[in-house]
Amino acid sequence: MYTTHNTAIDSQIARLVDGFGDPFDRRLLTEMLVSVYRLGEDRTTTGDLKLLNAALKELRYAFKVFRPYRHVRKVAMFGSSRLTREHPAYPVAQEFGRLMAQADWIVITGAASGIMKAGHEGAGRKASFGLNIRLPFEQEANPVIAKDSKLINCKYFFTRKLLFIKESHATALFPGGFGTLDEGFESLTLVQTGKSDPRPIVFVDTPKGRFWTPLLKFFDQQLQQGEMISPPDRSIYRLARSAEEAAQMIQRFYAVYHSLRYVGDKLAIRLQRPLILAGIAALNREFRDLLRAGTTIKPGGALPGETDETDLQKLPRLILQFNRKDYGRLVELIWRINELGTKT
Repeated sequence: MYTTHNTAIDSQIARLVDGFGDPFDRRLLTEMLVSVYRLGEDRTTTGDLKLLNAALKELRYAFKVFRPYRHVRKVAMFGSSRLTREHPAYPVAQEFGRLMAQADWIVITGAASGIMKAGHEGAGRKASFGLNIRLPFEQEANPVIAKDSKLINCKYFFTRKLLFIKESHATALFPGGFGTLDEGFESLTLVQTGKSDPRPIVFVDTPKGRFWTPLLKFFDQQLQQGEMISPPDRSIYRLARSAEEAAQMIQRFYAVYHSLRYVGDKLAIRLQRPLILAGIAALNREFRDLLRAGTTIKPGGALPGETDETDLQKLPRLILQFNRKDYGRLVELIWRINELGTKT
């Protein structure tokens, strides 16, 4: 039990959170308040308190803004703020935003100019979210998202990056600089290590462009051949050479696959529709290496630990005991599920 070890203070905290949420929610709120009390006991420096205070306020507000849109799929779209309309990637980004909005997705960008503005222009204000970063320069929100209730201004890059991943279901990387690469590597790392749910990560180029070619060649020749990533890790990302191809890749990832959740030692892969038994048998043959020894992939319904997600209870599932290490192969499993499910 995480407490202040002061009975009077613990009682005050318990009274303060009484009536909020369910018992688990109250426990989490209690632990947060205990941490605040302990920061005081630790004589935490003013600078550290300012950092924690700003980050907590920033995240609380962002969660509140995103909450009404949690049921809508979102793509985090990155690219240079310095590219003008004359750059060949600009119209591709516009068309990508339009196609994703047409498919009922929301486009999240850093809210600035360049590729970010292009994505919002394509998607339109209604289907756009902005996560602006407060900087001495390049900090003005583009006119599409400016003054919109879905524009969030972040002080810290780390809270902004957390929100981009937490609140989105796909990553689209257009030509860009350090910021684009930073967000791209964040997405790759989190999926590769299982710290983020699997998602489509698409490097988007123009039909005749070669912006991403040197980087992807480096992945192959230096990282994969040098055994710094495993061959299945290359399945975490894909290259698209048009807005249409990028949009199709992202939507295809969710053609049959819906989402996943860990419950104890089981992994529940939620599906839009069930797979036939022959398809499940094929998965067991092809992905035996993903499973704990002596276990198989089985069809099933919602697990007891999923009762809090009431809107997902009726979705069919594949239940397995995943080895919790080969996340590139888990992405391959999802692509295979989509392939098998669209054939039946």
